[in-house]
Amino acid sequence: MRRRKGSRWALPAVVIFVAATLSWGGGPAGADSAPSGLPEAIDTILGDARMEGGAASVVVADAKTGETLYQHNPTGRLMPASNTKLATSAAAMGTLGPDYRFGTDVLAGGRVRGGTLDGDLYLRGTGDPTTLAADYDKLAAGVAAAGVKRVSGRLVADDTRFDDHRIGDTWGGDDESSYYAAQISALSVAPDTDYDTGTVIVEVKPGAKAGDKPAVSVTPKNDYVHLDVQASTVGAGGDDTVAVERRHGTNTITVSGTAPVGGDTTKEWVTVWEPTGYAAAVFRDALAAHGVKVGGSTKLGQATPKGAKRLAAHDSMPLKDLLIPFMKLSNNMHAESLTKAMGYKATGKPGSWGDGVDAVADYLKGAGVDATKVRQVDGSGLSRKDNFAARQLADLLLSVQDESWYADWYRSLPVACDPDRFVGGTLRSRMCDTPAALNARGKTGSLTGASALSGYVKDADGRLLVYSVVQNNYLVDSVKPLEDAVVVTLAKSTSKEATAVAPKSTRSIPAAERDGGLECSWRKPATC
Repeated sequence: MRRRKGSRWALPAVVIFVAATLSWGGGPAGADSAPSGLPEAIDTILGDARMEGGAASVVVADAKTGETLYQHNPTGRLMPASNTKLATSAAAMGTLGPDYRFGTDVLAGGRVRGGTLDGDLYLRGTGDPTTLAADYDKLAAGVAAAGVKRVSGRLVADDTRFDDHRIGDTWGGDDESSYYAAQISALSVAPDTDYDTGTVIVEVKPGAKAGDKPAVSVTPKNDYVHLDVQASTVGAGGDDTVAVERRHGTNTITVSGTAPVGGDTTKEWVTVWEPTGYAAAVFRDALAAHGVKVGGSTKLGQATPKGAKRLAAHDSMPLKDLLIPFMKLSNNMHAESLTKAMGYKATGKPGSWGDGVDAVADYLKGAGVDATKVRQVDGSGLSRKDNFAARQLADLLLSVQDESWYADWYRSLPVACDPDRFVGGTLRSRMCDTPAALNARGKTGSLTGASALSGYVKDADGRLLVYSVVQNNYLVDSVKPLEDAVVVTLAKSTSKEATAVAPKSTRSIPAAERDGGLECSWRKPATC
């Protein structure tokens, strides 16, 4: 059971009043242990011309005592982007538990006699966002091992653990085929061990000579998506303009543009329309490969009847391990599956975003975070309706330190400048050659006009600090150099003194990262 920790981090009423009236240049909230010069240092960074006309909410605190060392507009609610995952992941650990596993099983809706299942075969999911085609193959092998060679009835895909709302509140229509905005279902397929569920990987290889059609392949192989190859190969040195996009409301993937002879293979992750059907199609192919013939059609969205006999089962990795791909790579679909799973556990009804975010709010309240000051409508932060202030994020970072599962959760946060994708994650190309390298841990966040970084860093004396920086409404491509400068300033400071580190020029950021402010390490294929 969680302990209520609100009193530990509570600020005096007079401090709260003063903080609420602060605008630019918040400074420390009466903190005796704040390094000299810290307010001026961070104020200088936030005063960078790149934030002209924008809004920022910033809090720095001593991780051990909870004392606020600096704050600027601490209660200003802004779009946190993927910093929303801090709340979702902590709530999932507290609500579902670190050993929680998603299960997928196959059940017989009738008797098996002489190798024939007299009835329907049910594929039942609970929202596992990490199920691979290889896992469905093992399930099919389990059905065959149970003695089933023929199914007289249908293949029924039971995705009723979650509701049938596939797309989150205010997710952009122009993101429909983008891997980070896949539809959410209790049954889906991930194409690789980044576990981007609900997507396929499309590879486009230039032809041998100009005029040839490029060779196009899909992973995993399936007949659920259909390729419309309109692209052509052009001579060596020509323009590479290959584009891969799924048509709205369909599973037709159009490949257009030109690919030069000898050029690189284009690789794109593309979402499917209706992931339950995708899972059923991959599983049906796997059954056939193992000699199991299904006589009937495929039916989606029907519940498994009571009394059905389990033939095969697959469990996901435990949540404490799932946090690694989830948080390191900022996987939106993991956040949404966990949100709906929390909604199911809290209500016993099909998991929904509404019940899920209510469960997150309940966890925050129990952890001493004022959830009435937060608006959350999804688990990932992809929605532009999500609103958090740095105060609530910092309070959460302070509170979770008391949880029994904190070490696993802390381990899931990206590490600055660690080149390993499953250690450095979305911070692996940032803050290198600074005191924050291999020191700072934090959750990144990016939407157009919204950027955030919140986590932990040790100062030069070894004191652990909590920080949260949320920035909105800027017009430049990226303000991530300002976030980095704040964290590096903290890492360079001592308990007595701090001086500002100048933010790097935006031109020093890789071009892919400057495009809309998205971390290049968050893009696919990851090249930085």
